[in-house]
Amino acid sequence: MAADRSAAELERFLGERADHLLRTAVLLTGTREAGEDLLQTAVERLLRRWRRFDGDPEGYLRRTLCNLATDEHRRAGRWRQKERLLRTGVRQTQDGTGEVDLRDALVRLLLQLPVRQRAVLVLRYWEQLTDAETAAVLGCPEGTVKSAGARGMMRLRELADEWHDTAAVCGRNGKRS
Repeated sequence: MAADRSAAELERFLGERADHLLRTAVLLTGTREAGEDLLQTAVERLLRRWRRFDGDPEGYLRRTLCNLATDEHRRAGRWRQKERLLRTGVRQTQDGTGEVDLRDALVRLLLQLPVRQRAVLVLRYWEQLTDAETAAVLGCPEGTVKSAGARGMMRLRELADEWHDTAAVCGRNGKRS
């Protein structure tokens, strides 16, 4: 069991190593501002468990910085993929019917997926549950949630591309010109 650590010990550690850790964070993110935010998030995570923390705080912070930077990179990549969908003409209507149409189309596309994939996507993205929470709800391993989610998203993208292509050919009323 770890001995209770004092706040002064944390302050002393950060006073000695913060500049070095900030350089690492800046290199991971590319800008000083993003590096400062990344380091602050990592220190907040360490602070939550500091009194009971038993181990090398610098190693913990480095691992946390790398994990957070990787997560952010993945998240940014997903946004770049989603940006294509956000720029389509379907989202440009001002009266709200476009949003209803888009939601209806998404539900119709979801119904074309296998039950497990559909359940994973709904729990993960609509209900915003974590992989672990989704696995608990479905009574399956986290790996199954991750693989079903990946396959479901890939299939959903394929179906969305087909839907988008059909909508462009058929026009808004769904009939071929």
